[in-house]
This record gives sequence, C-alpha cells and structure tokens, in this order.
Amino acid sequence: MEYVLQTNAVKKEYGRYKALNGLTMNVPKGSIYGFVGKNGSGKTTLIRLVCGLQRPTDGEIEIYGIGYKDKAAINARRRMGAVVETPSVYLEMTAEDNLKEQCRILGIPSFDGIADILQLVGLGDTGKKKAKNFSLGMRQRLGIAVALIGDPDFLILDEPINGLDPQGIVEIRELILELNKEHGITVLVSSHILDELSKIATHFGFIDGGKIVKEMSATELESACRKRVAITVNDTKILSRVLDESNVEYSIKSDTEAEIFGETDVTELTLKLHDNGCNVQKMRERNESLEAFYINLVGGKSND
Repeated sequence: MEYVLQTNAVKKEYGRYKALNGLTMNVPKGSIYGFVGKNGSGKTTLIRLVCGLQRPTDGEIEIYGIGYKDKAAINARRRMGAVVETPSVYLEMTAEDNLKEQCRILGIPSFDGIADILQLVGLGDTGKKKAKNFSLGMRQRLGIAVALIGDPDFLILDEPINGLDPQGIVEIRELILELNKEHGITVLVSSHILDELSKIATHFGFIDGGKIVKEMSATELESACRKRVAITVNDTKILSRVLDESNVEYSIKSDTEAEIFGETDVTELTLKLHDNGCNVQKMRERNESLEAFYINLVGGKSND
C-alpha cells in the first residue's frame, strides 16, 4: 500500500509536557483518514508538525516517502493544503481576492482556476461580499478553497465542522467527499466527533495521550460495531458445528464464549444446541455504538 503520510515514534515536548508521545500513523494514498481524539489529545500538534509549522522533539515524519529533514521536504509540502485550527482568511477581502492573495504568497503567476475553485466549494456567487460577512460555514469553505490553491493532492483539515450548524456540517461533508472521489485528493480530517467522521472516512486513526492507540479501516470499524449476540455455552466446539451447518457468521472467544453476528433466531438456535448436547448458559444481544466503541478504546468520557 502506498502512503501519503507516515510518522514513526514522533514526540513533541514543551518543557515537561509531552504533547506527542511516540505517535506512529499511516495515511494511505486516496483515503479519507479520520484522525479521531479527544480535545487536547495531540491532534493539532501533530498536524502542525506535518505542515512544518513546528519541528518534532524526536521521531520521523515522511510525506510522500520524503523525511521532514530532507531538503526535498519543502517541495513535498507544496503538494499539501491545510486548514489548521481556524481558516486563515482575510476578513476584509472578498472570496476571490483571498484566493488571489494566496496565489501571490505561493508565487503562482496566474489566477486561472480561481473561479473553478470558488464554484467547487460553493462560493461562486459571493461576488463583492467580504469574508467578515460570511457565515461560519462559508468561512470554513473559503479556508478550504485557499488550501486548494496550488492544486494539492493531500489536504489536511483540522476540526472542520466545529461550531457549524447541521446544514454547514452537511456542506463540508459533501465537499470532502467530492474532493476525494472526483478530484483524487487524499484527505486527513481531525475531529473528536466519530459519528460524523464515520459517514465519510475510509480509514481511522485513534489518538489518546499523544499516541495512536488504534488504526483501522472503515470496514473494520463497522464490523467492530455491528449487531451481535454474545453467547456462553458449555462447549463452543458443538456451537461452532451447529452454526457452520446453519451458515451463520460467528467468532469463538474461548472454550465457552462466542459472538454470533447478524440476525439470530434465538429459540431455533437454543433448540438445535440442546439436541446436540450443548447447553446455553447465557445469551446477550450487543450492538455497540460508535461512541461506545470510541470510549472503550480511549477510556474516560466522550467530549462530544
């Protein structure tokens, strides 16, 4: 698998405070990577390091396979766009003028494509309206538009839906999906709202205490949270034989415990097990929510 971003044992210390404590992560090319963690877990610190705004205390950061200490890292970062913490826009300027100013900053001589970018982010008809009069959602989309100047193929968005109303959240979600699917941009989205990220992300990295505690695909997350029946019997060998005959998906946890996935006819299963000499001691339906999965993974209470 090809990766756009890889970090290995990255640390960032501010005096005695360890903002990052050996963080290792892998962002696949073409993915929407949901970077999930509680507020203060180290998400923004890592993003600032990746963007070159700060340097790590220790560890390695590679963008497109190029280490951050390499001279070529500057050119690698030119393939990135980012909105860190809050959109960096000039409030007294129009959306178009904001994008023109970004072209000047990056040394891009032509303003060709600005109209297309504004149309893409839904700001094509804002005209002479200044950014200070934009809604929060419009400012967020303008920030993304600014990040798209230079035609990046890797986009980093730090808490892009914070403070947005439901309509604003939907607009940002649809924009991220379009950038990824229609324009082939790899997107890293940091958030503490797992439920919203689950609607768009293809991969996840869960951060807690300054390090990644789990990386998984969207398919693996869905499997971890899907409906199941936890069952305790006196012999899981018999249980597995009965379930195999019924073509039922299951997972054996021990000699006496298993999990059965999908819809289960409890009465029919119990009778079949009884006929085969297997006694059911306990049975409990589970349907772990995304929030419950997240809390169990990182511990403590959710900040959502």
